[in-house]
Amino acid sequence: MTKNFDVSPLTMHVSDEEIADLHDRLSRTRWPDQMPGTGWDYGTDLAFLQRLCEHWRNAYEIGAFVDRMNSFPQYSATVDGQHIAFVHVRSGEPTARPLLLTHGWPGSVLEFWESIGPLTDPVSFGGDPADAFHVIIPALPGYGLSGPTIERGWNARRTAAAFSELMVGLGYERFFAQGGDWGSLVTSSLAAYHPDHVAAIHLNMLTVPAPKTPDAMDDLTESEMQGLADMQQFLDTGTGYQRIQSTRPQTLAYGLTDSPAGLAGWIVEKFRAWSDCGGDVERSFTFDQLLDDISLYWFTGTINSSTRLYYEVLGKQRDKPPAITVPIGHAAFPREIYRAPRRWAQLANPTLCHWTDMPRGGHFAALEEPELFVDDVRLFFRSHPL
Repeated sequence: MTKNFDVSPLTMHVSDEEIADLHDRLSRTRWPDQMPGTGWDYGTDLAFLQRLCEHWRNAYEIGAFVDRMNSFPQYSATVDGQHIAFVHVRSGEPTARPLLLTHGWPGSVLEFWESIGPLTDPVSFGGDPADAFHVIIPALPGYGLSGPTIERGWNARRTAAAFSELMVGLGYERFFAQGGDWGSLVTSSLAAYHPDHVAAIHLNMLTVPAPKTPDAMDDLTESEMQGLADMQQFLDTGTGYQRIQSTRPQTLAYGLTDSPAGLAGWIVEKFRAWSDCGGDVERSFTFDQLLDDISLYWFTGTINSSTRLYYEVLGKQRDKPPAITVPIGHAAFPREIYRAPRRWAQLANPTLCHWTDMPRGGHFAALEEPELFVDDVRLFFRSHPL
């Protein structure tokens, strides 16, 4: 069934010693000051982070987190010299088609947990058996159970090549792919460099340049103008993390690897800023959802290697990829950090043939709005054969 590599079952384990160490570190956190009345203006709010860390130490059930991580079959393989961990859930439907799902930063494979059931077993969730998929969800190299990267060069193109090799090795010569955040770039690279294997792609983040034409700003809707304004605000005030992670990730890693409170503060600010929560992160995510993601980074010790992807992509000269020739679908969530006008997207991607303006949701689409996410994935791939 496989080629070029061996596949082994994979289970996550967290020892009692690791749990005790986490609790001890949380209990000894040296908290910074915060000026009264500043809330999240300067970054992660002190009172919120203290509540989150208190929950992590006293109420969060790490055993239940491990059970959730192990609730779907996971495997490992070595591809291009790198350990790759992946979820692989085969559908019972005879007409099911393979679908590769790719996450981003600071997300993880856990973003897709609520989508796996409806995608692999649509009948049990009120759907059509014709919409069934075999679902494969790899952890990006350097993320989670894929463990740290061990050499330079693991950028989006190399990751796409490894994922293509993984899919073919699993017996899927032709497959669909979906992604957001870094997953969007990896998925786009799959389509650009491996169209012999990738039949169509669906993205929930689409980054495109502004057209270099005099009429670029003509006939934009109010919503599109707001999207551009929000994107400019993000570029002006929300990309400091990118500059650090793409230039000095190792320096940042000492604090985030040593301090669970520091790691939580670094990650949770993104979940608040990039989701459709109106400034109240608890409106979009429970504490346990946030801590599942943070705990995966903590217990695997992969925050450093995860940020190296920024160095490999943003900190290096990038080659212009070939044009994408396979069909592209896009789910436009209203609080996505990059929201280009549809006309711009169409000019940059001539094979863009599906666009859905979502009523709600943000950057972490599958985690925030799993039903909307699944419905649009089904709708797009329904129209495209392998």
